[in-house]
Amino acid sequence: MVIGVRSEKVAEYKRLHAAVWPAVLKTIADCQIRNYSIYLRQLPDGRHYLFSYFEYHGEDFAADMAKMAADPVTKKWWSFCEPCQLPLPDRAPGEWWAGMEEVFHQD
Repeated sequence: MVIGVRSEKVAEYKRLHAAVWPAVLKTIADCQIRNYSIYLRQLPDGRHYLFSYFEYHGEDFAADMAKMAADPVTKKWWSFCEPCQLPLPDRAPGEWWAGMEEVFHQD
């Protein structure tokens, strides 16, 4: 997935993610997400972007994502993270982070 990040908020976003709240990490794990990474890159257009990757190990992705979205601590965490982000204008309806097409994967 990909999303923009406001240039003036890059340091804040990095600070937030240097010390993710333990309850947020627990919710991520409880929602069957493993090996979760977020990468930051400034592209030649001068804008900063975040790229995320995770592995889902559950049976019902939609239900687990709804569970995460309903968690009060996660919602509070997102209230700090979302002002740093700039969703892409061409993302799919209902997306915050835009999905990307996987063109290669090796197990």
